[in-house]
Amino acid sequence: MRYKQFGKTGMQVSEMALGTWGIGGVGWDTHSEESRLDAIRAAVEAGVTFFDTAPAYNAGVAEQVLGKALADLGARKNVIISTKCGNEYINGGYVKDGDPKKILRECEESLRNLRTDYIDLYLVHWPDPNTPFEETMEALNRLKKEGKILHVGVSNFSKEQMEEAGRICPIEAFQPHYSMVNRTNEDLMRWASEQGMGIMTYGSLGGGILTGAYRQLQTFDPKDNRSRFYKHFQEPMFSRIMALLKEMDRFSAEHGNVPLAQIALNWCAGKDFVSSCIVGAQTRAKVEENCAAFAWNLTAEEMAWLDQAVHTCLDD
Repeated sequence: MRYKQFGKTGMQVSEMALGTWGIGGVGWDTHSEESRLDAIRAAVEAGVTFFDTAPAYNAGVAEQVLGKALADLGARKNVIISTKCGNEYINGGYVKDGDPKKILRECEESLRNLRTDYIDLYLVHWPDPNTPFEETMEALNRLKKEGKILHVGVSNFSKEQMEEAGRICPIEAFQPHYSMVNRTNEDLMRWASEQGMGIMTYGSLGGGILTGAYRQLQTFDPKDNRSRFYKHFQEPMFSRIMALLKEMDRFSAEHGNVPLAQIALNWCAGKDFVSSCIVGAQTRAKVEENCAAFAWNLTAEEMAWLDQAVHTCLDD
């Protein structure tokens, strides 16, 4: 595993963070709780020190599974936990709510779920248009003063929203959607990195499409995140991504048949404005394969070649 400084926080994080949206058990493929717990154990064993979760991942279930796994391993003091607030999973849907009373309550629930007395990094999951940022961020200031959270960040915010919120409570981390197949946030990420924020990408494998596991159009359940959230599993983007996968297949064949997921993760982690790539997995085998990506690096020439392939297949 490789490690980087996380912005100006003073924290050093693994370049891969284990994401737990799927570990929560909703919106992705179904795996047993033991498989999900073992995936977390595998990540710790492979040197992953950064874990990303949220109460919105099946109403706290993801936090609970993560908390149990880390407690059983006695690993809490050796890892960095990022969880979120301001977004709830209620009756099968996601509800944004940045009300300060709600934030304070959510934090207490997350601490219990995670079996810890502090959260390393606390993110506002989505901006709530119905609650002034001043109110939300003042709640985070309070939690920080109380020692319940150590660092504050945001996910899915615009530059203007980060600037506004940051005037109330310093923002130390940004979590955007970013991968080979979604580069819309790249300029914003560069800006945030220049401000000293740690940058952790989600959707780093495009919801799984960059693993090469999906070569034909499929119909997913309407509640599956591959139909609800990751729209590139549909045309016209799907065919463009298939062309990119063919280029990645060629790269793989020339490099000892390295898994496509490892190519995509090295591409993402190789960007100088990325601190850590969040990757979800629910089995030990997938975690170990993903972690193996960080045993090797892309050269500058290989990165340039992949950048051109991405541009040719997806932008033209």
